[in-house]
Amino acid sequence: MNAGAREALTVSGLTVAYRSDAGWLPVVEEASFTVREGEVLGLAGESGCGKTTVAYAMLGERRPGSRIMAGTVLVESQDVLAMPERDLQLLRGARISMVPQNPATSLTPTMICGRQVMEVLEYHRIAAGTAARRRALELLEEVGLRDAPGAFAKYPHQMSGGQQQRVVIAMALAARPRVVVLDEPTTGLDVTTQWRILRLLRQLRDRFGTAMLYVSHDLAALAQICDRIAVMYAGRIVEVAATRVLFAAPRHPYTRALLAAVPSLDRPPEAEPALKGSLRRDELPPGCPFAPRCAFALPACAVTPQALVAIGVGHEAACWRWRELDGGLRALAHAD
Repeated sequence: MNAGAREALTVSGLTVAYRSDAGWLPVVEEASFTVREGEVLGLAGESGCGKTTVAYAMLGERRPGSRIMAGTVLVESQDVLAMPERDLQLLRGARISMVPQNPATSLTPTMICGRQVMEVLEYHRIAAGTAARRRALELLEEVGLRDAPGAFAKYPHQMSGGQQQRVVIAMALAARPRVVVLDEPTTGLDVTTQWRILRLLRQLRDRFGTAMLYVSHDLAALAQICDRIAVMYAGRIVEVAATRVLFAAPRHPYTRALLAAVPSLDRPPEAEPALKGSLRRDELPPGCPFAPRCAFALPACAVTPQALVAIGVGHEAACWRWRELDGGLRALAHAD
């Protein structure tokens, strides 16, 4: 990523809530981050942390039963959240697009794949007729489908999961958007296909300077493609850092636990799990949401919330004890 690259996506104070019996329950609180041209920002966390809700909010989409309570999402200085639906439909695909988790459900089963790519080009008035067909073939080649004419003529069910995902990526990039949101794009694919898709995304990022928001629970995948990673817990961003820094010196106990939970040949199968319990939104304390599961929490942690604080160049963490974590969790445990 070019250090002088412009901000392609700027998110400030994003708060999203879902309707519950007790009223509106916040599932994303005060999320703020930026993604620059040519940068891949990872959004990591367990299931239920709010990362997919954030992903859909980037396109101004409200998931069923949800409401965007506050915040701004700027794409080319335009606030996506303030746009009427008609303008949003023109923005989606042209300025910001999404690659969803399941390509099989994203593609129309009764339409050949090439025609689906053509429809994106025609909808945004990029090309039509023969020109749209020619451009669709070029896009299928760009995403690594060697037999582009063959792929063009196939229905989705005639393709493998990896091939389907490449078609979806071709559709997402058809209008050359500034920002692409990827929601668990390699989930369900075998390891080899995952690696190929990640390599393809890196190549496309480098070639076109596209800004990418990569949403995933898979830290191994994030490590391969992301320049920076933001870690979410219970709807809040608890740590942000360059990928290498985050893996080498995480300063939030939740980040440490996530990294320790990654399967390793060095850890025996009977080893105690690094991340105990589960996220219970109905039992969150007024302070740090991770306090009930944190082995290193102080009494004050559950009472007083800690905002993100700068602890290094481009590194922020929301933990009262981040200085002590510098020595590692083992040293921190002995300090209590």
